[in-house]
Amino acid sequence: MQNAPVPSLIGQEYEVEVGPVAHGGHCIARTEEGRVLFVRHTLPGERVRVRVTEGDETSRFLRADAVEILEASKDRVEAPCPFAGPGKCGGCDWQHAKPGAQRRLKGEVIAEQLKRLAGLTPEEAGWDGTVMPAEGDKLPPGEVPQWRTRVQYAVDAEGHAGLRKHRSHDVQVIDHCMIAAEGVSELGIEARTWEGMASIEAIAASGSGDRQVILTPRPGARLPLVELDKPVSVMRIGERDKAVHRVHGRAFVRERADDRTYRVGDGGFWQVHPKAAQTLVLAVMQGLMPRKGETALDLYCGVGLFAGALADRVGDKGAVLGIESGKRAVEDARHNLADYPRVRIEQGKVDSVLPRTGITDVDLIVLDPPRAGAGKSTVHHLATLGARRIAYVACDPAALARDLAYFADNGYRVRTLRAFDLFPMTHHVECVAILEPVK
Repeated sequence: MQNAPVPSLIGQEYEVEVGPVAHGGHCIARTEEGRVLFVRHTLPGERVRVRVTEGDETSRFLRADAVEILEASKDRVEAPCPFAGPGKCGGCDWQHAKPGAQRRLKGEVIAEQLKRLAGLTPEEAGWDGTVMPAEGDKLPPGEVPQWRTRVQYAVDAEGHAGLRKHRSHDVQVIDHCMIAAEGVSELGIEARTWEGMASIEAIAASGSGDRQVILTPRPGARLPLVELDKPVSVMRIGERDKAVHRVHGRAFVRERADDRTYRVGDGGFWQVHPKAAQTLVLAVMQGLMPRKGETALDLYCGVGLFAGALADRVGDKGAVLGIESGKRAVEDARHNLADYPRVRIEQGKVDSVLPRTGITDVDLIVLDPPRAGAGKSTVHHLATLGARRIAYVACDPAALARDLAYFADNGYRVRTLRAFDLFPMTHHVECVAILEPVK
C-alpha cells in the first residue's frame, strides 16, 4: 500500500512579523502555528504578507517570498534593479535595503555565526562589529556599485542571455545587470542571441583591458561567430572533457594587485570585485607582519596572489610554499612567481600534499579555502606547525566560525577579525581573521 502524498504548501500565504536576519540572504519569521519561515525580499521588523516557495507539511522550515509589504522598515528602499524581486533574478539579495543597512545585516550574520559555531563574541574575536565597504562603493541609496567583473549568464531555449532565478534553473532574461562592471556591460552580451549555448561567462579584468568570454554549448551545438561590442578573446567548454579550450585571442586575462601583474587562465579564480585582491592582500599582510627570512605557506593559493605578497616581504632568505589543486592555476602561479627562486608551488589537495612535504615548522600561514572551509583535520595539521601567525581569508562566515572553533581546540586564538563588503547587494561577505598561538 502506497503512502499518501504529503500536501505541498507552495503558494500558501501568511501574514507575519519579520524577525532577525539569517545566513543566506533571508530573514526568519514564524506563522501563527509556529512554522519557521525563511523569507526573502524583506527586512527585520517589517510586517509582510509572504508566499511559500518551497516546503510541505513535513518540512522543518519553509522558504517564502515577501509579496506585500504591510509595514516597511526605515532601511527599505525601492529596488533599483527592475529584475530584483519575488520570482525574478536570484543574483542580488538586498537590493531593497539601504547600503549601510546591508552592511549592518552582514555584520549581524557574522556575529551570529561566530557565537553559535565558535562561541565567540565580537570582542573575543578582536572585531569591532563593522563591515567595511570597498573603496568607491559608499554610494547613496538607489545607486548601485558596478563591481562584478565576472558574470555567469545562463541562456534560455530561445537563445536569450539572462541570470538564474533564486534556487532554480529557470532563466530571468535581462537587458542589463546593474552590478556588472563596466567592462562586462560594454560587451553587449544581453543584446544578441546565443542559439545553441547553455551559458556564457563574461570576464573583464580590472588590472588590464583584457576581456574574455567562455562559452558552454548545448550538446551537439556548433559554436557561434562571436561579434561583441568590444574586442574580446573567446574560449569554449569542451562537450566531452569539460575542459576550457581557446577559440581565439589570449587564453588568459591579466590582473593586478600589490604592484604585481598576475596571469589568470581558463577562467580561473580571481576575486570578483575590482578592489578585492588589493584589499585582502593589505589586510593579510598587515595582520601577519612578515619579517625578512621567514618561511610561509599559502594554502589554496590559486594563481599566487598571497604567495607573491609573502615572497616580496620575506625576501631572498625567506621561503614560500604554495599549494593549489587546479592544474591551470598552478601553471599560472609558477609563471606569475617565476622571478622568486625561493617560492615553490605544489599541485594537489592541501590535506594530501601538505603531509607529503615533510614540513614540520613554519613561521606564517595564509589559507583562503573554498566556501566549505578548511575542515577539522587540516586545521589540526596546521596547528602542529607552530606558526606565529595565521591569516584565514573566508568568503563564508559559517565555515570560518567552524574552523575558528577547530583552531581554538588546537591552541590558536583569534587576534583580530576584519570584514569587508566585497559583494554589494548580495548576502556574501569576506572576512580576514588573524590567529596566533595561545600563550
